[in-house]
Amino acid sequence: MSNYKFKTTNIRGKQYVEVNERIKFFRQEEQYKHWSLITEFPVLDSEQCVCKASIADTEHRIIATGHAHEVQGSSNINKTSYVENCETSAIGRALAMLGIGIDTSIASANEVSDAIAKQEKDSAPVENIMDKAVAYIKSQTDKKKAFNSIMAKYESDLTEKQIAGLKKFVR
Repeated sequence: MSNYKFKTTNIRGKQYVEVNERIKFFRQEEQYKHWSLITEFPVLDSEQCVCKASIADTEHRIIATGHAHEVQGSSNINKTSYVENCETSAIGRALAMLGIGIDTSIASANEVSDAIAKQEKDSAPVENIMDKAVAYIKSQTDKKKAFNSIMAKYESDLTEKQIAGLKKFVR
């Protein structure tokens, strides 16, 4: 490998390489000239996506693979771009399995920041969300706008019963 210096992102004191850095390295290095990045989607529907990324050499032999799974709406980016996000993650993992940008971790900066955001979202108690939502709606003059704002942010975390309870404050 060359002496390429990957740009990294510091996440909680550890350096991670971003997927775009891995792709840039792969595309510019002479040793990977004419190699292929191939993606396929064994699962793709309106709710979720699984992507398999493969890296093939000039003889069309698969040298490395990476997989990713994303759920539509599970994060802000996944509300509109869960397929693209899934493909990027799978490519990043395949490049990592090839040995690109793994000095500190196979996971990319993108994967780690997404995982941390999901953990923080999952650890937020639903009761706490409800308390905050009720307080927020009560404090606003435009209750319908406040309710819509809460739904945009927390709807997937709330039960139908909780949503119905919040609607009572909108009337």
